[in-house]
Amino acid sequence: MLNVPSQSFPAPSSQQRVVAGGRSKVPLKQGRSLMDWIRLTKSGKDLTGLKGRLIEVTEEELKKHDKKDDCWICIRGFVYNVSPYMEYHPGGEDELMRAAGSDGTDLFDQVHRWVNYESMLKECLVGRMAVKPAAPKDYHEEKKVLNGMLPKSQATDTLAREGPSSPSYDWFQTDSLVTIVIYTKQKDITLDSVIVDHQDDSFRAETIIKDYSYLINIELSHAVQEDFSVRIVENVGKIEIVLKKKENTSWKCLGHPLENHNSLVPKKDAGLFYRQCQLISKEDVTHDTRLFCFMLPPSTHLQVPIGQHVYLKLTITDTEIVKPYTPVSDSLLSEFKEPALPNNKYIYFLIKIYPAGLFTPELDHLQIGDFVFVSNPEGNFKTSQFQELEDLFLLAAGTGFTPMVKLLNYALTNIPSLRKVKLMFFNKTEDDIIWRSHLEELTFKDKRFDVEFVLSAPISEWNGKQGHVSPALLSEFLKRSSDKSKVLICICGPTPFTEQGIKFLHELNFSKDEIHSFTA
Repeated sequence: MLNVPSQSFPAPSSQQRVVAGGRSKVPLKQGRSLMDWIRLTKSGKDLTGLKGRLIEVTEEELKKHDKKDDCWICIRGFVYNVSPYMEYHPGGEDELMRAAGSDGTDLFDQVHRWVNYESMLKECLVGRMAVKPAAPKDYHEEKKVLNGMLPKSQATDTLAREGPSSPSYDWFQTDSLVTIVIYTKQKDITLDSVIVDHQDDSFRAETIIKDYSYLINIELSHAVQEDFSVRIVENVGKIEIVLKKKENTSWKCLGHPLENHNSLVPKKDAGLFYRQCQLISKEDVTHDTRLFCFMLPPSTHLQVPIGQHVYLKLTITDTEIVKPYTPVSDSLLSEFKEPALPNNKYIYFLIKIYPAGLFTPELDHLQIGDFVFVSNPEGNFKTSQFQELEDLFLLAAGTGFTPMVKLLNYALTNIPSLRKVKLMFFNKTEDDIIWRSHLEELTFKDKRFDVEFVLSAPISEWNGKQGHVSPALLSEFLKRSSDKSKVLICICGPTPFTEQGIKFLHELNFSKDEIHSFTA
């Protein structure tokens, strides 16, 4: 497959360039929305110019198609004619042209990794790349049967030297149980570091180790029950996954390897895995924001780490649409105590419904008992940023409040050095403020916490702050508890809000290490 030279993407001068890895949309012409694109793909029009034929594309042929009106791009070995999509691309034509006539996989992954391009561009498929045959594998690398620890992990061969030590795994059994043990060789492994899914005979366990993913992916030799348990021995970094046999028979082997089994790869290359979650409840929080509660399958162990997001996937008019959302707690008014046994059965989302949108109205129309696909978590926030923290400032606009929910809970519960937590919450009107009564009650429950509401379109009776994010507002708000106190400022909201906010924070002499922006 082709590899383009390493380059900055989006381009520094591009309209799509934003701070902290986020992405700006550019204005689209009328009639060029996502729904308009879906209609075009269903119209029967020939979008490839090949009259339905699929061809094998050589590197030389691909390079010829590098113009806006004749633009082919390769993504993971498949070649697409994206010329018809140019005017529909939310990031603008220039960003698509960055990969014109070349392999755009790396560039795509930097900004669009979560987008289901196979569904979006299926009518633009030209064909496969003509790939040179790979050298045959040594037959010793093929492990047809898994029976205990592999003598040499494939992870050793694929891992960059600067990465973590290569994990390994083993298994043992009793008459009724099978225990899979993962030896991570890391001491900071927690329950949210491991994600387990199994269905029928298929078993998948992904362990997050720093910025890498270690995958066990097996077709089990015998059936197991849905429910299972996960235990962590933190001081040695050992994970124990205990499965219940359906039949009390002795297993001769654990099973057979599936794709990428026993591999350790950079997390960004691991791909997203989805499971179906059932809608349990939906309640109004504001006039246009709902609290959704989904139930994870009993055959899934998933705890979303603090400050990370997942992707929700729905099929709309035969096209898979994916959007990122940050899970929240069911309420801000918990007693800030971790349950004795973490409840990872349910996952909650605060989601604003846009009547003219494509995804959120469809989500809002789901009935109790309906299903939605939920991905593995993503994000680069680390709770280690809270170590010895004294002042935590949160800047949120609208539903940019969602990452702050679990941050508040975690910080006020687990950071003994914390002296002050302040939230500045920007909204258009009072009716738009999410969980206002919860926030105000929290100020009485914990004297370290304070909240300020800022409205851009208040009624005349409003006595609080008004306007948009500005140096004057931030300068007054961001007062350290002492001259040298350790500070972290978290910011989330629409891209223009986040861009401006970070610019103003730098002007106020806050360092890069003192600022974390949430983008997806």
